[in-house]
Amino acid sequence: MLPLLIRKVHGHSMMPSFPPNTYICGLRWFNTLKTGNVIVFEHQGKEKIKRIEKIVDQKLYVVGDHKDASTDSRAFGLIETDSVTAKVIWPRSNKL
Repeated sequence: MLPLLIRKVHGHSMMPSFPPNTYICGLRWFNTLKTGNVIVFEHQGKEKIKRIEKIVDQKLYVVGDHKDASTDSRAFGLIETDSVTAKVIWPRSNKL
């Protein structure tokens, strides 16, 4: 498995940080996750890109930056940390 993951953003859930058609680069090999990190994860057979808002007992509460256009933990609850496939490292989000 390669250490980097390249994906194209679809949809508006991560606006304005990552508009549709933005390419992102994620690091598959990472040591820690913390609030504010943008991650790629598997959920119901699809890859999603969201921001970690809270960490609760090794589970992640993730949200889209454009909350009105995002299906996220408010709808499906906490996600397991082992569902994370990459931590986005580029482009850097200006949301923090």
